Amino acid sequence: MIQQNQQGQMHQNMHTGAVPQQLNHGGHEMFDVHEVLNGSIGTLNQYLMLRPHVKDPELLDILDRQYQFIQDEYNITLECFQSGQDPSKPTQSYKMKQGNDFVYGLTPTQPKKPMQNMTEISDEFISGCMLTACKSGATHKTMAACETTNPVVRRVLADSVPNCIEMAYELSIYQNKNHYYQVPQLAQQDMTQIVNSFAPAQGMPQTQNMNMNMNPNMNMGMNNNMNFKH
Repeated sequence: MIQQNQQGQMHQNMHTGAVPQQLNHGGHEMFDVHEVLNGSIGTLNQYLMLRPHVKDPELLDILDRQYQFIQDEYNITLECFQSGQDPSKPTQSYKMKQGNDFVYGLTPTQPKKPMQNMTEISDEFISGCMLTACKSGATHKTMAACETTNPVVRRVLADSVPNCIEMAYELSIYQNKNHYYQVPQLAQQDMTQIVNSFAPAQGMPQTQNMNMNMNPNMNMGMNNNMNFKH
């Protein structure tokens, strides 16, 4: 008997027969989701270790809100990965408190270098670590979703990617506001040229009569080449 899941799809292994619902996963999916879950644990552990060193109350609020959200998403992903079915609650959408305004331009700063001792841990360093973790999560979840065969796990991973992006955006805005994350711009003339270097696509490509309109000798040559290759 072929296993049938709640979406009405049937799953069978050609060698072993029916696939249990909790094992409705492909090989790539197993490794990629394993990496996603490990990455989430790493991010949560990193947030936990960095929390006592945070000085700015605004950054502490961001860290706590993101920690709770990442932990919740980790549990949802783990649940559907282990059961192969819909989790007990859906993935939520992360809501940041920051505005959307960036300040553009560069100002002179001290060159960056590795820290020499723990007393050098700063809000700039902490927010930078958090930003890197969120970017990494977005990358790993996107790659895993593309390799996932289980429809529920695929949807949970795909729904989680925008949340990673939103958390990273929140942190980049925080860093920009505090002059940790400076954003250069191209010259206006260069930006205008690049922005206007594309045009909208229109209509369908006219390819149906291409072979008929080609030179007969060219067609013969192509056929000969094709025959020669075979």
